[in-house]
Amino acid sequence: MFKTSFTKAQGAGNDFLIVEGAPELFPQREEWTRRICDRHYGVGADGVLFVTVPGPSGTEADLRIFNCDGSEAEISGNGTRCAAAWLVGEGHARGELSIQTRAGRKRLRAISRDANRFVFEMEMGAPILDTASIPFAPPAATPVSGPIVGFELPLASGSRRVTVTSMGNPHCSTLVAGFDWDWQALGAEIERHPYFPRRTNVEFVHPLGPHQIEVRYWERGVGQTLSSGTGSCAAAVAAILNGRAENPVTVKTLAGDLQVRWENEEVFLTGPAEIICRGEFFCREAGEAKDA
Repeated sequence: MFKTSFTKAQGAGNDFLIVEGAPELFPQREEWTRRICDRHYGVGADGVLFVTVPGPSGTEADLRIFNCDGSEAEISGNGTRCAAAWLVGEGHARGELSIQTRAGRKRLRAISRDANRFVFEMEMGAPILDTASIPFAPPAATPVSGPIVGFELPLASGSRRVTVTSMGNPHCSTLVAGFDWDWQALGAEIERHPYFPRRTNVEFVHPLGPHQIEVRYWERGVGQTLSSGTGSCAAAVAAILNGRAENPVTVKTLAGDLQVRWENEEVFLTGPAEIICRGEFFCREAGEAKDA
């Protein structure tokens, strides 16, 4: 029997299980992650945050993020805010802190705190628009250069105009008139499109006004989620690049609003993070007898 202490947190409806320690300490990590994230047989979450304290080079922590399917993500805006809430709540950090992620060092600033509820502003960095760095790899017969705005992505239902970016993880955003259709099926198709060698996150963006968009999310390795931090940033950037929004942008999600501003080439994300509960998860290792 393998026992793990965890803290559960949510950021704008994106829920995560926070575990202290490096992921290499966990046997059969991918299978373990799928089990603990299962919403019927485990604790239930969109992903697991492995937090090592302190982090490298003076950062408060090193953060590794794993999706509920066991795959590793480079970055999560909502997840990083949840990790920051845990760090401040546990006394490992104060109101301003730095967290090392696989997409680089991210700085956060606590704007407010009410017991276990926080609001953080997070420096997300500059959006990546270079195809090789996203990565985005259409065939040589379909050359692309510069920002990938209005690209005609071939799909089973016909081509769709998309904007391809990265916030340290890949994103494909498409403008829509509403959500009364099977966008989830299209999100699943785009996630695994052959043009995205590492799969991609998908945002369906409904512009509401010059400073407001509504978004639905299909996240790589998770599926439909109530919101996404990096997805909200990518959606705002895509809306601005397409001339459908202006900085700053309020992003309306199924779990509430997130605030995105893009200035001096940097993107900043402001949103909530809440510590929900703590507990222990019991997981049998492969081959262990059921009555052991």
